[in-house]
Amino acid sequence: MGLIKKAHFVLFLLALLSIYNVRSQEVVSWEPDFRFTWNDFKGSVPVTSGAAATTASGITYRFSTFYENDELQVDYKVFAYFYPTKSWYKPKLCNDVTLLHEQLHFDITELYARKLRKQLAETKFTKNVKEEIRSIYKATIRQLNDFQNKYDSETNYSRNLPVQERWVKEIESALKL
Repeated sequence: MGLIKKAHFVLFLLALLSIYNVRSQEVVSWEPDFRFTWNDFKGSVPVTSGAAATTASGITYRFSTFYENDELQVDYKVFAYFYPTKSWYKPKLCNDVTLLHEQLHFDITELYARKLRKQLAETKFTKNVKEEIRSIYKATIRQLNDFQNKYDSETNYSRNLPVQERWVKEIESALKL
């Protein structure tokens, strides 16, 4: 498995598993003013990794249902999280641009959390609400994974500075909407 696919496969798995274990590990919720420092990356560097850094982030959700006027209502919450103990970096290979690159991975996760919220808000659920939400969630995670891979590919993991700068502007603009 290539480095890109391996790194994002880990992100994909963390996103899927995080719904079950978010309470048992250190997490940081996405906030508009939160910006990474290298001190936020507390995980152990895998011996075999060729990557300079990895940001472990994911989307979790919870929901409940109730009936109002004989109509099914769904109350849900969606969160974008960063997992410090699963995130790591190699100090000799990283700089401020690398840190910004990693921040954008977390910001992209928040964009997809927003997409999930929007889709849930627009869905007319049936009595199969649990499976319907799970299906929407899995599709969103696949799209997030693809987008994260595109980001890494286009920026060459932050090494293509003009493209990295374009991505920064695009993601910052999208977050303001």
